[in-house]
Amino acid sequence: MASVGCAVRNASHAGSWYTDDPRQLHRELTEWLGAAGSRCAQSARAIISPHAGYSYSGRVAAFAFKQIIPETVSIIFVLGPSHVMSLDTCALSTCSRYRTPIANMELKQTGAFSLMDLRNEEAEHSIEMQLPYIAKIMEKQSTNSYSIVPVLVGSLSPSKQASYGKIFSKYLSDPKIVFVVSSDFCHWGSRFHFMPHDN
Repeated sequence: MASVGCAVRNASHAGSWYTDDPRQLHRELTEWLGAAGSRCAQSARAIISPHAGYSYSGRVAAFAFKQIIPETVSIIFVLGPSHVMSLDTCALSTCSRYRTPIANMELKQTGAFSLMDLRNEEAEHSIEMQLPYIAKIMEKQSTNSYSIVPVLVGSLSPSKQASYGKIFSKYLSDPKIVFVVSSDFCHWGSRFHFMPHDN
């Protein structure tokens, strides 16, 4: 994997997996968050959010992101599974910012991780699909009041799971840090060899 840095990762799935029109995206996210009901008294420390196209997953993701209280957040870890490249570690971005149609977000580097190359990073959707929601919920906070740590997660051996678990555990204990875990949830249909049936 390349270690050459880049300034900004483009929103490569905007215009296909979700709209690239900032006003329309803002309207959609506002509507979905508004329909997601009330927020708990305390901010969620970790959420699980789907990463399909927003026409499939946008409304569902709102229920998770609604539970984050932005005023309490200084760092957001975004963990996403690797679909594009074979990976047996966790990898960080070499970029300093991520671009979304709503706002650019500053990245924070941390830990002893591999590095993603930009081509694979921009082809991967699991992390990017969380970014517009993060930009939306954090829109009233100053851009230098928080940063994100995107982590691409490969197929980890038990020993590597334990090793990364130790690294992440110290961040989980900090109430100003939130983890967003990007998930496939469930793929249905003949394409995935998984068909619903009646019991």
